[in-house]
Amino acid sequence: MSSAFPLVVALIVVGVGGYAVAAWIQVREATRREVVERTLGTTASTDLRRAIRRGLPNDDADSLRSRMLRKAPSVWSTNQSIRSRLIQAGYDNPVAPLAYSLVRVGALVFFPLAALLLIPKGSFLQVFIGVAAAALTGLILPPFILLRLVSRRQDQIRRSLPDCLDLVVVCVEAGISLDAAILRVARDLVYVHPQLASELLVVSRKTNAGMTREEALRGLWDRTGVEEVRTLVGSLVQSEKWGSSSARVLRVSADTLRRKRRHMAERKAATAPVKMIVPMALFIFPALFVVILGPALLQIVAAFSDK
Repeated sequence: MSSAFPLVVALIVVGVGGYAVAAWIQVREATRREVVERTLGTTASTDLRRAIRRGLPNDDADSLRSRMLRKAPSVWSTNQSIRSRLIQAGYDNPVAPLAYSLVRVGALVFFPLAALLLIPKGSFLQVFIGVAAAALTGLILPPFILLRLVSRRQDQIRRSLPDCLDLVVVCVEAGISLDAAILRVARDLVYVHPQLASELLVVSRKTNAGMTREEALRGLWDRTGVEEVRTLVGSLVQSEKWGSSSARVLRVSADTLRRKRRHMAERKAATAPVKMIVPMALFIFPALFVVILGPALLQIVAAFSDK
């Protein structure tokens, strides 16, 4: 066991380092491609074509995705709750539920095996508790990370809604239809608010495919899960049914969302001192006690030791 321990640690370090290098290369390549496209002035049309092409189904029966979907259990690839949550996190690829299920199975197998190899062989109860804790971690970690990704994406969309609505109001008041305004704003917000821009492109693609505007807008709320989007969609649908001005509804909604965003920032700032109590009690106060009382304690110990 002692000879295998350094090998296991080395393999884990190499694996984590390889994943980190691959992620860094991918991010660097995406950043360089973005800079090149922005320099050439083809970013909006290129991103629009990519977004439209991404929504087209892949009918190639010999592709890797098709083979994986055929061989995987149906509960992995057709689970609607997992699929809706992945879509809200930004993973709308048809193979995303399968990949997520494979990640969950891999985590459920990897963590107990790693614990079994790394935990020193003591009593049976100690090994059992360590393996059970590792299995529980592998079971809970992927859903927790997915929920965090959903929450972060919803916060990004929530913060970008007022700016988006202001641009839509400007376009609508300039005489552009609401559908054309949504497409124009989506193309302009690709780099400022990419999450909301991608969802608006999906709405535009659905309306161009023949879906009604009401269904497309309600699909926007289903794909994001943001409560403010549901309120906005309800107001737009009601204004369209009653024949009122959409620009006025959008302007009022933008002011309301901006006011709510300011109140949320003030509430977070007000709760910051309460959240700082635990870090101060665990990290700052002990360090202060050591610095302030340390010399006095050393002198007291030295005085008693001399006696």
